[in-house]
Amino acid sequence: MKRLEKKLWLGLFVMAVLSPLGIILPEKFGAEGAWGEWGVDALEKLLGYVPVGLKKTADIWAAPIRNYNFGGEGAILSTRIVSYIVSAFIGIVLACIIILIISRLLFKHEK
Repeated sequence: MKRLEKKLWLGLFVMAVLSPLGIILPEKFGAEGAWGEWGVDALEKLLGYVPVGLKKTADIWAAPIRNYNFGGEGAILSTRIVSYIVSAFIGIVLACIIILIISRLLFKHEK
């Protein structure tokens, strides 16, 4: 593995491990929820409106792991932290698999 690849994998690993900061920091400072994970209702409350395109497409995708939480709505913080990290690694693996499949399909004749 090349040095750049090692740095990229290390960066992905660090981001996955730090992903629970999105739930820890808002809870620590009394914010309403994880930053950037706003639904249509929260956006309307924050911005005063919701873009038309977002209203149309908001319900198309639902996360495979609801709220990145294996413990359900009332899960303790440690369960939610582990769930976030596991969800991040699942996302990284799925993204890598999809990229690998697409690259193999696009470049299979260039050998």
